[in-house]
Amino acid sequence: MMNNKSSLVFGLPAKKGRWLFVLLGLLLLLCLGTVYSWSIFRKPLEELFGINATQSGLPFTFFLVLYAGLMPIAGFYIEKLGPSKMAALGGIVMGTGYILSSFSNNLLTLVVSYGIIGGGGVGIAYGVPLAVAAKWFPDKKGLAVGLTVIGFGLSPLVTAPLSKIMITSFGVLPTFRILGIMFTVIIVAISVTLRLPEPDWASSVQNSSTNFHHTKERSQKPIYKSPTFYTLWFCYALGTFAGLGAIGISSPVAQEIIQLDPNVAAFAVSLFAILNGLGRPLFGWLTDRLKPKGAAIIAYTLILIASILMLNAGVGQTWSYLVAFGLFWMSLGGWLAIAPTATMSLFNPNDYAKNYGLIFTAYGVGALFGNIVVGQIRDFFGSYTFVFIPTAILAVIGIFIAQFKLSASE
Repeated sequence: MMNNKSSLVFGLPAKKGRWLFVLLGLLLLLCLGTVYSWSIFRKPLEELFGINATQSGLPFTFFLVLYAGLMPIAGFYIEKLGPSKMAALGGIVMGTGYILSSFSNNLLTLVVSYGIIGGGGVGIAYGVPLAVAAKWFPDKKGLAVGLTVIGFGLSPLVTAPLSKIMITSFGVLPTFRILGIMFTVIIVAISVTLRLPEPDWASSVQNSSTNFHHTKERSQKPIYKSPTFYTLWFCYALGTFAGLGAIGISSPVAQEIIQLDPNVAAFAVSLFAILNGLGRPLFGWLTDRLKPKGAAIIAYTLILIASILMLNAGVGQTWSYLVAFGLFWMSLGGWLAIAPTATMSLFNPNDYAKNYGLIFTAYGVGALFGNIVVGQIRDFFGSYTFVFIPTAILAVIGIFIAQFKLSASE
């Protein structure tokens, strides 16, 4: 897509044409982000397989854990194999997982097909568009990565109502098959266009220096030898624990606590997806300007406000629910921009794909414990209301760590 002599990208001057990589990455992540529509599938699967809230969250949990677990491994191969092959491989594996899910006859087979295979495919492909955007935009990392990753957050805006319609028309299992075939075709088609810039591209772009003025010596250190790595990792885990725990129960909470109609609940998830998506470029921009500490404190504050609202919510309090879960979704979207932007700026940018893969394991830990705890609380207390006590506590802890530890490690 790039001609070295004329510096063309998609037939346009490189500085203009590179924005098409952001658009293509957004569309690719829109397909991968269907996992955020999982709450639409929970009730139908609970009825089909006769399972409880903890069990219906297992495929979602395994999906997120495999997704996060394979990202660091995939990160080591993006430049070696090329973004095109990595994205195509991930899309095929993910699509296969969805298709196999349509033949599930119990929870275990669904966990393996959707959770392990489908999640693994997303883990392989997810980092590709982020790495492409980060490499093409050394001068606008936060904005470019935030705009690219917005696709993952906006996915439920399209896939939640689409899935709801398909489940009503064809059943929950056939819906997996339709989505699997559709996503495989789209992702493979997009993957053909993905390329990394030439090695000297960064030096040719004005204002390519980072906003965080670290010494060259520090930025070149292995990521695991820096205290910044552990602080950022822990902050990321706290943010995703609360965010993913809430996202996975968005629809059931609406139906059980607020007593919304299932169709209205599905529509609400689509609205939340908009805030989740908008949170990514917004927090990417905030991270560029306020540094990770400032952006993290804002994200944790949103979680705290949302938790307080839901602890006081009841039947008919639709606005409290909409505001609270909108903040939960926006906060999670924020962390998915804060973390990669901070990784690119705080550590050696040449090792971005590998470094962010390691940082991203925090997402998997947050997903694992967040969803297990949420399900256990619902099954033990009989209500999702009690879920928002630990999310409030973790938000306060996160604000403290960001204020006093993240700044110290910088």
